[in-house]
Amino acid sequence: MKLFNYILIFSFISLSVAGQGRGLKIAYIDMEYILDNLPEYRQAATQLDMKAQEWRTEIESKQNEINNLKTELENERPLLTADLIQDMEDEISFLENKLLEYRNKRFGVSGDLIVQKRQLIQPIQDQIFNAIQELGQERNYDFIFENSADALLLFSARRHDLSDVILKLINRNSRGGEENVIEELETYKSVEKAEADEKEEEEKIKKEEEVKKEREAIMDERDRRRDSIRDAREKEIEARRAKMMKEREERERERDSIRKARSNN
Repeated sequence: MKLFNYILIFSFISLSVAGQGRGLKIAYIDMEYILDNLPEYRQAATQLDMKAQEWRTEIESKQNEINNLKTELENERPLLTADLIQDMEDEISFLENKLLEYRNKRFGVSGDLIVQKRQLIQPIQDQIFNAIQELGQERNYDFIFENSADALLLFSARRHDLSDVILKLINRNSRGGEENVIEELETYKSVEKAEADEKEEEEKIKKEEEVKKEREAIMDERDRRRDSIRDAREKEIEARRAKMMKEREERERERDSIRKARSNN
């Protein structure tokens, strides 16, 4: 599938060249190189790793609690009635389900780790994107690719790598400087883009944003209803669990009394 996409991309470029009767201005960037050389990215990644480790520690603590309850059940099973065994098994099952929900909440496909990563990284990606847009418009590039594994660039001349220029643009914009770091690039004329194509692209982006907002609103409402139902259920289960714990403590006191009475006899 990826190879098919690459064939389509380069076929489109070839048709553009043939249609215009001239060459295109093409360059690429190394996103990994850029990110590794941005202090903001390294700091954000460190913060995210610390938060993820904190969540893993919480998960480990909850798992230890479950393991302790399982051990307690196995040790006391010969002394317990069928109802008591069922109560403890229900409690363990409840805690295991809660732990699974917590794992998904923190590390699931839509969990906190992904959300916070997006929140931390998105501003940095916006800086890179803005720098690329400035460079592309200033020097009339027709295509700027990302040199990643998905891009499958089998060969790329070093002189077409704009990564260092993008880094300089980001640093300049962060300082509020006005130096022209684009002048170091060679100049040549590129294909002019039609106004109709630009308008069509803008309308496409606007429509995609509207669809995205509608989808997010639907998902937010669904999550709100689901959370409301889940909260009510959890309160009910917590009340049941508290009652079970109280009854178990009472039974434990009764067993202690029986043991003491037997030992006295």
